[in-house]
Amino acid sequence: MKYKLKQKQNQRITRITESTLVVGADIAKKVHVARAVDFRGIELGKDCTFHNDQNGLAKLVTWMKELEQAHGKTDIVFGIEPTGHYWFPLAAYLQEQNIQIVVVNPHHVNKTKELEDNSQTKSDYKDAKVIADLIRNGKYSEPKLPTKEYAELRILMNLREKVSASLTQVKGRISNWFDRFFPEYANVFKQWEGKASLMTMRAFPMPSDIVSKGARDVLAHWKTEVKRGVGIKRAEKLVAAATVSIGLTEGCMAARMELSTLLGQYDLFSKQLEEIMTKVLEILENIPGAAYMLSVPGIGAITVAGLLAEVGDLNNYDHGQQIIRLAGLNLKENSSGKRKGKTGISKRGRSRLRALLFRAVMPMVAKNEAFKALHKHYTTRSQNPLKKKQSLIALCGKLIRVLHTLGTKQREYNAIDVIGPARQIQMQQVAA
Repeated sequence: MKYKLKQKQNQRITRITESTLVVGADIAKKVHVARAVDFRGIELGKDCTFHNDQNGLAKLVTWMKELEQAHGKTDIVFGIEPTGHYWFPLAAYLQEQNIQIVVVNPHHVNKTKELEDNSQTKSDYKDAKVIADLIRNGKYSEPKLPTKEYAELRILMNLREKVSASLTQVKGRISNWFDRFFPEYANVFKQWEGKASLMTMRAFPMPSDIVSKGARDVLAHWKTEVKRGVGIKRAEKLVAAATVSIGLTEGCMAARMELSTLLGQYDLFSKQLEEIMTKVLEILENIPGAAYMLSVPGIGAITVAGLLAEVGDLNNYDHGQQIIRLAGLNLKENSSGKRKGKTGISKRGRSRLRALLFRAVMPMVAKNEAFKALHKHYTTRSQNPLKKKQSLIALCGKLIRVLHTLGTKQREYNAIDVIGPARQIQMQQVAA
């Protein structure tokens, strides 16, 4: 049974009743503004301005409890616009107080602000009322804040992305250094990250250092740690390249210091990445269903950890289509009357999750037989064939559904789960 968005929308609307106090808050870095309405949109009481600290959050809860008692309400729905990261402590605090917290789409707030006073003006006070009105109309969603292992995974994977970006930046700077001071180095070591290459960069950074040492001394230095893979021919080739190098010769002292600093950063970020992935693998071992998700050919620990870091516990989702919408991979269409517009993806979701899935699917169409067959079927079928990129997007949705099934039902991967028995027979007949 597929997930029906209309049914979920109806549930959100019926959730707001006569006994519900709806509170909308505009979140800032230091000072927040909250306003309360009933299920018809009538504002209750005055607004509440509170600071982002213990006293401010306690003031907010006291204000809501007093309004709840004064107007005969029995439950509270607190909503925010999730722009930035300042709302995380507030959400955690309200959850501890057993107050339901919901979020509204920032696009909705921006596009409906003129309905409040027929004006384009924007303020924290106005936005709080707009957010409250969206909530009472059911235009909200319930955030699934990560807990336990999933909270650890989200922090670690975010940290991994930042450290990986820093490492890539350092690698680019080292390549820039070689372009200036030793352009011929790549003719000797195609990959400068090898052990012998790193030893050379640390001990003999400049071409003049290599020439003064000679091939025998360079080789002797390599052999202290590298026993195989390099010999006298490689050392002689390095000396020959250094002899005819066109690299800069001015500022050698500063150049040596620059390379030493860059190598120190390279070692630091590489070590941090290894430590992060060690912790990630330890956490994945304790998550039920993760091992079954890793049984999919072409899927690695980074993909599974990244998916769980973004969506949290898969058991919180009734169907994979919910995760597809969360990633912004659901289809959109702009049609009117006889005109039928082109179909694309909404991109109204987590861009990091979309990028993760796309990077995972690209090698799968080459290594995973089931996804390879589906990709060929989508792009070559007689009716409505897809372009290659469209097929990859469709396979991203298929991958989500497969991983959701494996993770929740905890069963081993089977190619038939991807293709389906009926389509498998059809594709075999076409191939024959």
